[in-house]
Parts: sequence; C-alpha cells; structure tokens
Amino acid sequence: MKRLFKGKKILLLMMSLVFLLSACSSSGTGGQSDSSSSNGSGKSSDKLVIGFSQVGAESEWRTANTKSMQNAIKDAGHELKFSDAQQKQENQIKALRSFIAQKVDAIVFSPVVETGFETVLQEAKDAKIPVFLADRAVDIKDDSLWVTFLGSDFIEEGRKAANWLVEETANTEGDVNIVELQGTVGSAPAIDRKEGFEEVIKDHPNMKIIKSQTGDFTRAKGKEVMEAFLKSDGENIDVLYSHNDDMAIGAIQAIEEYGLKPGEDIKIIGVDAVRGAFEAMAAGKMNVTVECNPLFGPQMVDLIEAHLAGEEIPKRVAVEESMYTMDQAEELLPTREY
Repeated sequence: MKRLFKGKKILLLMMSLVFLLSACSSSGTGGQSDSSSSNGSGKSSDKLVIGFSQVGAESEWRTANTKSMQNAIKDAGHELKFSDAQQKQENQIKALRSFIAQKVDAIVFSPVVETGFETVLQEAKDAKIPVFLADRAVDIKDDSLWVTFLGSDFIEEGRKAANWLVEETANTEGDVNIVELQGTVGSAPAIDRKEGFEEVIKDHPNMKIIKSQTGDFTRAKGKEVMEAFLKSDGENIDVLYSHNDDMAIGAIQAIEEYGLKPGEDIKIIGVDAVRGAFEAMAAGKMNVTVECNPLFGPQMVDLIEAHLAGEEIPKRVAVEESMYTMDQAEELLPTREY
C-alpha cells in the first residue's frame, strides 16, 4: 500500500508541475498582449525607439534644440538613438540608413540641406518608419515621404527683420547699404530668410544689399566674412543682416576690431534670439533679434505619439515666436532659457 501511495503521490506532483508550467506560459503570452499594444514593428507603443539626426552643433540655437529634443524623448520614457551630422549631408544619410537598419519606430531629422534625400526617405517609407522633419524642410515632390514638419516660418522671420529695418530707417535720407551673412548654402533657413527679407526691401529702392556671402551659421565664419566685407566696403556699410545670431556675434567682434561701433555705426539684425544676442543687445552692440524658438522637443514627441496612435496631424506645424529689440534685452536676459 505504501508503495502504491508513493507512486500516486509522484504522479500527482508531476501533473501539478505540468499544469503550473502550462499556466505560466499562457499567462505570459496573454499578459503581454493585454498590457501593451503593438505598432507595425511589433514593439510596445508605450516605449518607442526614436532616431534623431541633428544638423550639428554650429550655434547656441542648435545646442538648445538638441537638448530639448533629447530631454523630451527621454522624459516621455522612450529610447533615443542620436546622431550628429556635423553639417554634412553624407553623414546624415548614413545615420538615417542606420536608423532604418535598427528598425526604429520613428525618425526625426533636421536636414542639412533641402535636396538629395529622396532615396533614403523612400527607404524609410518602404520600411514603414514614419519620418518627422524638425526645424528645416526638404524640397521633395512626394510629400508622402514625411509625416509633418515642425518648426519656424523662416520666410516670415526674414520679413520681420526687414520690416524692423524699414521702420528704423524711415527718416533716413539716401541709400541704406546692407551686408548679408547667409546661412549654410542650400539650407531651408538660409533660402527662406533671404527670400523674406528681399520680399520686403524690394519695395524700398534706397535699401541695397551690397554684399552677401555665407557664414555657414557659425560664429567663426561670421567674423571671417565680416572682416572681408569691412576690408572692401567698411565705411559704406550701414546695416548687417545676419541669418543667425552666432554669425552676428562673430561679426560684432570684427566690427570692433575694425574700429567701428556695432549697434551704432552699423545696425545689427540677427535671427534666433539666443542668450548671446540678448547679452550683445544689453551691451548696446546689437539692435534686434528675430526669435526662432528651438525648445519644441515636447511638441515633437506629442506629434510622434499622436501619429503612431492613428491620429491625423497637420502637414506643417508652426512654432510661436516673437522679436526682441535692444531696449528689451536687459530686462529679458535673466529669463532666457537658451
């Protein structure tokens, strides 16, 4: 009897173990299905993998924009894969292809230039990976290759700069000679900020752009190009229109070294509204800066999550921005976040 009882006991233990293993297996599969939904790549939609390709770190604005995007992605509980293109399109295309190979859930990128991305964006579309444009647009016929553009209206920024100048020089007799520091050749902000500025001044024949050259959005290049402008036309320059503040700050140094007073002898117009511009305005060395707000990381994350949840989002989403003058700088400087 004891041997029979022992045999039954072992059999019951074995049956219990099989049942327990079966239950655990069933619970594990069912639990994953119930607790999280999946997107097209089979990954949980609660935690996304987002690839972010940034232009570079050429300015205070860009650094602030990168930090805003990185922090927003991480704060939302998503995984970030980041690449700095160092202002080279070939680096950016490699990064996008790397994101595609890693099967990320979404790609965010700020294009170095407007053209030349059709092939790699088609590859992303074929892989069913949505692409979101940040700050800079692309010039592509097939707009199905990207979901939405989030950023500034660069043409309007150029208009704001020119309208300020028109008002500032309303009582000036004779020509107003302008030198222009353009951004990176072929980039959306350089093209659009020039277009918007020229759209306004064409109605004012006394306003003339006498020199225009790229400073590549960097402080060092802005100084170098301004030195060349001063060497050829130093005493004839009335206004500097710079496509970003960093180039303007570099140019201010060149103007001072030349022996002129920036903000007085030469009016200085910048774009971005970075902290360095407010410091220059507070010191009386810069006259105005048109805001280009870089702190839109949380807004971009919201757009990505909404799209992956099946919501329809606009093809273009604008960032709210203002314009600041020299007389506002000292009061606002402590409040600047970038």
